[in-house]
Amino acid sequence: MKLRLSKTLPVAAAQAAISVATAYRFERDPRLPSDKQTPRERRRPDPLADIFEAEVVPLLQAAPGIRPVAIFDELRRRHPALPGSVRRTLERRVRAWRAVHGQERDVIFRQVHEAGRMGLSDFTEMGDLAVTVAGAPLDHRLYHFRLVCSGFEHAHVILGGESYVALAEGLQNALWALGGAPREHRSDSLSAAFRNLNAEAREDLTSRYDALCAHYRMAPTRNNRGVAHENGSIESAHGHLKSAVHDALLMRGAVDFTDLAAYRRFIDEIVSHKNARNGPRIEAERALLQPLPPARTSDYEETFVYVTSSGGFTLRKVFYTVPSRLIGHRVRVRLYDDRLELLLGATLLMTLQRGRSGANGKHGHVVDYHHVIHALRRKPMALLSLVYRDQLFPRTAYRLMFDFLCQELPERAACKLMVALLSLAHDRSCEAQLAGLLAEDLEQRRLPDITALLGCFAPDPARLPEVCVQLAPLSSYDVLMEAALEVDA
Repeated sequence: MKLRLSKTLPVAAAQAAISVATAYRFERDPRLPSDKQTPRERRRPDPLADIFEAEVVPLLQAAPGIRPVAIFDELRRRHPALPGSVRRTLERRVRAWRAVHGQERDVIFRQVHEAGRMGLSDFTEMGDLAVTVAGAPLDHRLYHFRLVCSGFEHAHVILGGESYVALAEGLQNALWALGGAPREHRSDSLSAAFRNLNAEAREDLTSRYDALCAHYRMAPTRNNRGVAHENGSIESAHGHLKSAVHDALLMRGAVDFTDLAAYRRFIDEIVSHKNARNGPRIEAERALLQPLPPARTSDYEETFVYVTSSGGFTLRKVFYTVPSRLIGHRVRVRLYDDRLELLLGATLLMTLQRGRSGANGKHGHVVDYHHVIHALRRKPMALLSLVYRDQLFPRTAYRLMFDFLCQELPERAACKLMVALLSLAHDRSCEAQLAGLLAEDLEQRRLPDITALLGCFAPDPARLPEVCVQLAPLSSYDVLMEAALEVDA
């Protein structure tokens, strides 16, 4: 329009890089296209004109947290003629009303994370991945540790629930893998670990957790119960870690692992790949961490049990068998998340796999037939109604064979033959090989020949020749030394 003041319209249009037609249109009406638009008017009557202020607003004022879909269902009940297409209109109207008249909402304050300051711990469920170990479903969780600033992560497979033992073991594994400790450690409210504990036990657990943090010079903090965003730096990482595990299982092509150690290596490999992507940041923060103490602190619960005449003891609603020579002894037990260590005084006796009671409160059993086979030889009929009979059999083939023997033979003969098979597996160390032969017998529906089986494996230890070794007296070495000295002279 400035060019038009001194030039003709075609010349002004060319210099302004617009067409002549556009120039004539601007000369007739200089308004912008947005100024020429007329306000959009309603095309149909407002279906909520007589309802929203009279009925919806009182509901919103009386129950601020009510969902729009609940309001819509109530309106449809009151006004059957109200069409279903009004729902989206109602939702937009409610959202606009709450933006002006609604309650104040919580605000999340973004934080500046200082290197070396805070580490986070939490547990996450892994049941939806359907992981199996040796064909059996693995009921487990992951303990997850993360440094807020650099993103260093550590994960540990937990077989039981959320407990102090699981937290202590996972946290210490993470700190020693990291090579340092942050100044502050934050966890959730530990409500799962406190569940079903009395006041004294809860106080003891709290003091043990505080002592654990004090051992590494970390200040213990907890987020408020039910406020997930206070632990958001690890809550969001849970989803990324589980997605990475799910993708790795799809790439692997199978969810079954040979043993628990193989699955733990699988998890460690995934976490190490995630840490490698943040390598420079982790190394920069590692230099600002506190040094580790000279040694780890205890990551187990310790208790004492009495070995009964049943050849075992009961702990946490689980019965464990031990060698019968321990009957009558009071044994110290160190309870870890996945194992039990048995000590007599300061002497470590053995390590047992930790068992879990049933979900319905039924007692569990961790049984090793090697512990009781010598007694079963003298009382084979005890096998018939044994409380932990199914757990006694080391492999499925043995259990199926006993069921088959009970069908084909009298009870006494079936028990004697089954005990003989277990004795063979114990004496000749042929548990796996014998299970294969028993599986073949089951397929052929034939009874096992104990005489032939005895000949298939190593000779009877009782028939091995006894080799007597005569030791030379120590004085003989004195004679040899004297002879050597005479030669040197």
